[in-house]
Amino acid sequence: MTSLYRQIGLGCQRLIQRIIMDTLGLNTEQSTWSYQTTKRDGKTQTLSLDGRVLIDAVSDRTRRPALKQWLHAASKATGTSTDVRRILKGAVFEVRQGYKSKDSKRQNADLANAAAAYAEAYLPVLMLLSTQIDDDIAERYTHARWLILNGATAGTSLTSTYVFCRDELGYDLAGFFERNSALLKQEVETILTKLLT
Repeated sequence: MTSLYRQIGLGCQRLIQRIIMDTLGLNTEQSTWSYQTTKRDGKTQTLSLDGRVLIDAVSDRTRRPALKQWLHAASKATGTSTDVRRILKGAVFEVRQGYKSKDSKRQNADLANAAAAYAEAYLPVLMLLSTQIDDDIAERYTHARWLILNGATAGTSLTSTYVFCRDELGYDLAGFFERNSALLKQEVETILTKLLT
């Protein structure tokens, strides 16, 4: 079950990255973000998030002002200072199907990712495809200045993954899931049947 849930999460990550690439005209390198850290033993480690919107790389220049406006409003919503808001060059995304885990190691890694993102002038965004997130986890991420987009279909592009995709990226993600729900359910049931028999 854990492995299946992981694979669903990976599928969600790849879907969001493809949407970012296709709607904004970004290549793989432009739509991904990683950074290196040095571990205690002196070895370097590469860490990455699941997607990136680098505004100056968006191929359609007429779309850049609206994305900059969203970035400014999103960073303001996180409580980021005016000075930091001025230098942000884009957003980086951690994509999750949901977030019910109480894994403090995972949370601490995400908080470190947020610090690294801000250090490189990116707004960190937790993008959820469902509404599954505990209040205490949401509060911890909010304190670390993550913008949290939940999986509700209502709201604004500052609160909802689906509204963000529709209004800022120009892609109806909710419609994608509605159109493909029967197929997705069938695939999950097929895999579960094989695992359990």
